Amino acid sequence: MIAAYFSSLSPAAFVNALPGNIAQGILWGIMALGVYITFRLLDFADLTVDGSMATGGAVTVMLTIAGVPVALALTIAVISGALAGLVTGLLHTKLGIPPILAGILSQIGLYSINLNILGGANQAISVDKYPLILSLRNVSQSIVIALIFVAIIIAIMYWYFGTEQGSALRATGCNRAMSKAQGINTANMELIGLAISNALVALSGGLLAQYQGFADVQMARGAIVIGLAAVIIGEVLGEALFKKQMNFALRLAFVVVGGIVYYFVIGLILWLKMPTDDLKLFTAVIVAIFLAVPYLRKQRKSSFKLAAKRALGIKNDV
Repeated sequence: MIAAYFSSLSPAAFVNALPGNIAQGILWGIMALGVYITFRLLDFADLTVDGSMATGGAVTVMLTIAGVPVALALTIAVISGALAGLVTGLLHTKLGIPPILAGILSQIGLYSINLNILGGANQAISVDKYPLILSLRNVSQSIVIALIFVAIIIAIMYWYFGTEQGSALRATGCNRAMSKAQGINTANMELIGLAISNALVALSGGLLAQYQGFADVQMARGAIVIGLAAVIIGEVLGEALFKKQMNFALRLAFVVVGGIVYYFVIGLILWLKMPTDDLKLFTAVIVAIFLAVPYLRKQRKSSFKLAAKRALGIKNDV
């Protein structure tokens, strides 16, 4: 039975699906860069992304269908994502709502907004009728264009977070109390961080909607989990390869690498003919494993057992 199962798997099919997995991984990696800003830099648990990503896709598709140039449609989608992030920030900073609840409220509200934008649950868009930037029809070209977007985004982020305002935003995430003592308006920094984060998420949604040929209110369901998976996988891989040489630019790049690895694993699971209904379960397991790796590595290095071995080694040398 096992032999029959493995013989039914086609390596060629897996290889043929790889470019599509890479393209999707890069596009979701852009979303993960937005999640990285809130999760790592701002230390803000933002669940808005499940809604703002779909908003980006919905705005891009509907404006393109209405005759708006794709570049302008994407720009408006980015602005809409930034506004969604600002709403979450205002709920938290001005009304005192905890970060998680503020994100959930925005996410719920965006679901209805997205339905109204699309005029229904989904809306298709064809590369045959509209000059889309990305398309499943040409995966190789889509990968190149997506990588160009990634390179530009990382360059801008690297520059911005080195400026005075960007450094203040990072300081806010590291220690809010100390930042306030230094005269930093931490509420404004949170608003700016959430706006930038969700702008990137909406950009990812707009690009993904073009690539797959439709926008759907459910297209970003579980996006926060995928974003966190990309961030964690990228950090683990980057630190394993570069260790102390892992600078900020490399961290950003490896967030996108994490998205590619995530979709590679998903592609592998599908190729192995695992039940598609269990994909969310597999996702949770993958994230849990990569979350546990840094902790287990730290525990191993600081364990009493290791300390005892070192002490015993010193004693034997003497």
